[in-house]
Amino acid sequence: MPGPARFPLLFALGLGVMLSPASPAPAGDEAAAVPALDVRAFLGEVRARLHSDDYLLEQYTFTERQTERQLDAKGNVTKITSALYEVYPSPEPGRTYRKMVERDGARLTSEELAKEDQNQEAREARKAAKLYSGNPSRRASAESERRLKETRTIDEIFQVLEFRIVGRETLDGRPAVVLSFEPRAGFDPPTRGGRILQKFTGRAWVDEGDRQLVKVEAELMDDLSFGFGLLAKLKKGARAQLLRRKVNDEIWLPSAARFIGHGRVLLIKGLHVDTLSEYSDYKKFSIATDSAVKPEPPH
Repeated sequence: MPGPARFPLLFALGLGVMLSPASPAPAGDEAAAVPALDVRAFLGEVRARLHSDDYLLEQYTFTERQTERQLDAKGNVTKITSALYEVYPSPEPGRTYRKMVERDGARLTSEELAKEDQNQEAREARKAAKLYSGNPSRRASAESERRLKETRTIDEIFQVLEFRIVGRETLDGRPAVVLSFEPRAGFDPPTRGGRILQKFTGRAWVDEGDRQLVKVEAELMDDLSFGFGLLAKLKKGARAQLLRRKVNDEIWLPSAARFIGHGRVLLIKGLHVDTLSEYSDYKKFSIATDSAVKPEPPH
């Protein structure tokens, strides 16, 4: 089930609970009342503030509730599953601790919680081996590589997609600038990620004061294949929405993420899903010089 870091970076920048049609651009007197913005300068400020949620989330502990609704071909719900996770940052990059504490509305037993801990330790050991290749000195290098990859991904977003300012709206009492985005005509992305981004169109809402992404709505314009269509295929019309909120009056973090899509897995099994991830109970962690991690008092 997709959480914030499991979407392409464009969508990992924030998500919303309910999918709704994109709002029309302002017209007439409303459009004339919108003060002019320098598009190039505005996008440059937004771009400078972009970070992947993986990086931001490592500074906070939080809870994540995942709900998946399996649908039939007509869109009717056939099954609902859910899970609640407690998520804790780690002083080591890329090793955030994610522990399931509830499944389908029932708290896990002490035995199940102990098993979750064991599974997490095994996952961390595998991740450490992959990231550091058994050499602790590679940690700094691995973190540098991750930041470089993030920068390249952000650069690619602005190369592949063309953004236009289409108006203003108020979200949670704060003014937001509304942007539309679509694939840039004539651009041939050199990477797989860029070619995926090129298949999406949608809108983004940017907090006007903080120049931070608040909301993203996107729709798949063409079928998207994985493994040449042999592993999976996502059908045209799949939709994703992301919503972010300001936490502790200092940082923007995910509030919810929703994805609705239809497709096929391994050319056999039909895929009809509506998945929702909701994030709450954010508490900032501080890392002492001895690498001990302790939570700060809730704000």
